[in-house]
Amino acid sequence: MHSLLERIKAGTLWDFHGGIHPADNKLQSSQSPVVDAGLPPRLIIPLRQHAGPAGDLLVQVGDKVKKGQPLTRYAKGRVVPVHASTSGTITEIGNHTVAHPSGLGDLCVILTPDGEDEWGERNGKADYWNLERGELLERIQQAGVAGLGGAVFPTHSKLDGRGQLTEILIVNGLECEPYITTDDRLMQQYADEIMDGIRVLKHLLKPKLTLIGVEDNKPEAIEQLTRHATDEDVLVKTVPTKYPSGGAKQTIELLTGRQVPKGGRAVDIGIMVLNVATVFAIKRAIIDGEPLIERIVTLTGDSFKKPGNAWVRLGTPVRWLLQRFELQPEAEQRVIMGGPMMGFTLPHAMVPVVKATNCLLAPTQAELPAPGPEQPCIRCSACADACPATLLPQELYWYSRAKEYDKAEKLNLMDCIECGACAWVCPSEIPLVQYYKIAKDDIREARAEAEKAERAKQRFEAKQARFEREKAAREARHAEAAAQRRQTMTAAGGEDPVAAALARIKAKQDAPITAIAATAEGLPDNSAVIAAREARKREAEARRAAKLAESANSETAAAPQSAEAVDPASDPKKAAIAAALARAKAKKAAQAGESAEPMTAEAVAAPAVDADQQKAEVDPKKAAIAAAIARAKAKKAEANGEPVSAANGTAAEVNTQDDAPVDPKKAAIAAAIARAKAKKLAQQGDSAEGDLSANAGTSESAATQSDAPSAASEAVDPKKAAIAAAIARAKAKKLAQQGESAGAEDAKSEPAASAQTRDMTVAKSEVTTSQSDTAASEAVDPKKAAIAAAIARAKAKKLAQQSASTSAEVENAGAGVESAGTQVESAGTGGERAPAEPMQSDAASSEQPLAVTAVPEASNPVADAPVDPKKAAIAAAVARAKAKKLAAEAARAAETAAEDAPSADRTTTR
Repeated sequence: MHSLLERIKAGTLWDFHGGIHPADNKLQSSQSPVVDAGLPPRLIIPLRQHAGPAGDLLVQVGDKVKKGQPLTRYAKGRVVPVHASTSGTITEIGNHTVAHPSGLGDLCVILTPDGEDEWGERNGKADYWNLERGELLERIQQAGVAGLGGAVFPTHSKLDGRGQLTEILIVNGLECEPYITTDDRLMQQYADEIMDGIRVLKHLLKPKLTLIGVEDNKPEAIEQLTRHATDEDVLVKTVPTKYPSGGAKQTIELLTGRQVPKGGRAVDIGIMVLNVATVFAIKRAIIDGEPLIERIVTLTGDSFKKPGNAWVRLGTPVRWLLQRFELQPEAEQRVIMGGPMMGFTLPHAMVPVVKATNCLLAPTQAELPAPGPEQPCIRCSACADACPATLLPQELYWYSRAKEYDKAEKLNLMDCIECGACAWVCPSEIPLVQYYKIAKDDIREARAEAEKAERAKQRFEAKQARFEREKAAREARHAEAAAQRRQTMTAAGGEDPVAAALARIKAKQDAPITAIAATAEGLPDNSAVIAAREARKREAEARRAAKLAESANSETAAAPQSAEAVDPASDPKKAAIAAALARAKAKKAAQAGESAEPMTAEAVAAPAVDADQQKAEVDPKKAAIAAAIARAKAKKAEANGEPVSAANGTAAEVNTQDDAPVDPKKAAIAAAIARAKAKKLAQQGDSAEGDLSANAGTSESAATQSDAPSAASEAVDPKKAAIAAAIARAKAKKLAQQGESAGAEDAKSEPAASAQTRDMTVAKSEVTTSQSDTAASEAVDPKKAAIAAAIARAKAKKLAQQSASTSAEVENAGAGVESAGTQVESAGTGGERAPAEPMQSDAASSEQPLAVTAVPEASNPVADAPVDPKKAAIAAAVARAKAKKLAAEAARAAETAAEDAPSADRTTTR
């Protein structure tokens, strides 16, 4: 570095590759001094005028501000504030078009000046050498100083960091862009203040050498700077005019002969480069305490009547400046912000002046013709010869146009300084710089997205690592708690329950899985499962059958003892009941023929004895209802040619011995309950098929064990109950049609006999029959049916006697009988209404067609249920009519069986 400094002091100059020599056109504006542009009626101040984020707003609409007052807050990093260019009132805050090639808008503060131009607080430090480095940098930041050469990079950020390693400080006065003369006039008129700014920087950076570079086309500026540069370590260096010598890398190479490495900065090689206007702004910020609120702007071009340079307040609308300097526009007048090489055309004139605005060029069409249409590249390599960065512009053009940015980056696209030299020499008039700008913007955006994604990835990985740590800690806590629980449970029970449960689960998982076969259609074959289910059903049925057989055997074994306990001589009525049960069973066996199995005397006598023992506990009214149902079943079975169950005959015979008077009202209530139950069961029935003998067996159980209604209800099948209900309805309909005519005929044919005489006769005959049945226990004689006929004749006499006593009541209730018959008929046809209500007398109960499922329910007390007396009377009349008909049929049956009576008597005698 020492040798380099010696060579520089000796006056050595270097050169850079490429470059061009366009017409400079500087004399139009450089001959007149800088003037004050004045105060516009409205200022549009963008919040972001530098290369970095904008600061937070400090003002609101309606606030009054003074000149130099900060409008935004500065912060660490690349944030610099903006200030009020004059005193006035904030009238609006919103988006407005700003000075940018895109023509987009940004947040701006609209300031209306009050005309006083009153300064706010200014805190200058003429003795800056007493300030610390950090305080100096902070003052530069607070003043809003940014690079005024065009890059507008925050100056405090540029000076900080590695700025203290600066060995050579270069003040760039190489204003190479055509038409622009701001730096030239600044150096001519403010050379002394520029030197003050250099001294502040020397105090801040401590460089070994300071160089002021100026092109040889600015002799007045060179003279002024040389006169004021009295310091030994400050040299004014004059270089040949060549574009783009004003670029930072080109200036370094011209003055020092060193090149900035790829992707690096000048400070990396110990060199700091600052624009001359930036140095002037630093002097005002530190020594005068004035923020950056104005700058020199060149207004030039043949369309201006008075071109020149002026001090312009930041935020001044371009339209106002054009009018102020007497623009004479032509058709399709262009206004370029910047020079012809690196400037851009404004979208409209209501764009504000910002910190980067150094020139407003308004050329005529003849002065600066518009570029022609783009032509294909002819690969002439003129662009490569003119490139000051030693790049390959034609290759970069192909890759940028094809958006192959990776290949463009490999060719050092990001080192392009966008000087426009390549486009200026291109014979095909290809806007090469525009392609490079678009490609560089896309690459920067992609990099920003990649950095954002990387930061998100790092945050995600950090979060996942935190989750893993928390999970591990949680699992450790759970494991510790589980271990403690296992220890406690093991100590209490002697075995680890968790280990036992895991062992069971493992055993279940290791158990072989039975594969399910599939049918030809692809459906699962469940035949094995169905067969197993059927086998289980059969086993259950066998167990139930075995249980029933066991109970039957126990009852059969107990029957002889019960029979021996009955003394026929002590109670003739009970003996008659037992005999009647035996005869009923014998009659059923005779009708069944040879296929029926003979019944033993013990088995026949057992139910009779059981019924005799339970007689004292059974309510006569309930027994009458059950007997009536059983008789109806038996008669229906006889009419259909089916064997009559013993239960039906037994119930009928038992009922004949019950002379207890029955209350018609209670009987009607019981009948209503029976009808309701029958109707409910009929609705639940799915078909009309069933076994009537099963229903008869249920009736027999009800007659013999009336004190166990729950057992009877369990034996009832809903389908069979529905069948029984249907039969009862049909029977009621038939009896209703024949009841009235049969009543009169039966009253005349029956003899008048007393009830006591008939009871004695029946008792004697039943005792005799019971003895004969007991003797013939191994085989049943068909002639025993004659005995049943004798019993039937006795019952007929009794029914005739009761019918004679109630004939007058039947005649009075004729109309009621007719109405009841109609109701019964509708019930039989509808299938859902209950049969006619029966009476509980012996005469009515002999043919009452009630469903067998009503038997258990009828045995319950229903005295509290509401009953209509009129309906009960009608039902009683219907029942009496039925009784008359049955008496007539019984008489005819007795005459038919009279011929067999002598043989039956002989059998009894034997």
